[in-house]
Amino acid sequence: MRMSKSAKKRNPGKKLGDILLVEDDALIAVALEGSLLDAGAKSVKICTTTEDALAALREHKPDGLVLDVHLADRDDGWAIAELVNSVGPKPPRIVFSTGSPQDIPAEIAELGPVLQKPYDHAELIDALCRPPREGLIARLRDALGKGEPEPTSAS
Repeated sequence: MRMSKSAKKRNPGKKLGDILLVEDDALIAVALEGSLLDAGAKSVKICTTTEDALAALREHKPDGLVLDVHLADRDDGWAIAELVNSVGPKPPRIVFSTGSPQDIPAEIAELGPVLQKPYDHAELIDALCRPPREGLIARLRDALGKGEPEPTSAS
């Protein structure tokens, strides 16, 4: 499903950057690749397995990650999102793509929007154009009060 011209116009000036698309269904992957490139992605790398995705991540850090969570080789594709989100500052924007959103653990689903298949490609573009969510570690620090500045005394 390609994006309509009106869908393309909804994100004028937004830069998608380099996208890593982890999807094992070839038809879905090719359609998403076309929509992402049409919407202004600099590049789209398609990976069909967890192993391929991890190898691609070792080579280059993408600006966005579209992650099918039920891949042919593993049923916990969100482990890739956990890894990406925990390594280094400024993780890529993460969008989960799945036919079974209820299978994603709640703490993992907080790492990025969850789109239930089938979805309009414009939803994916919109999700990738949003600022990335804070990482799990940062949210834990904030919850424990360690992410806030120390109060100063006014004496």
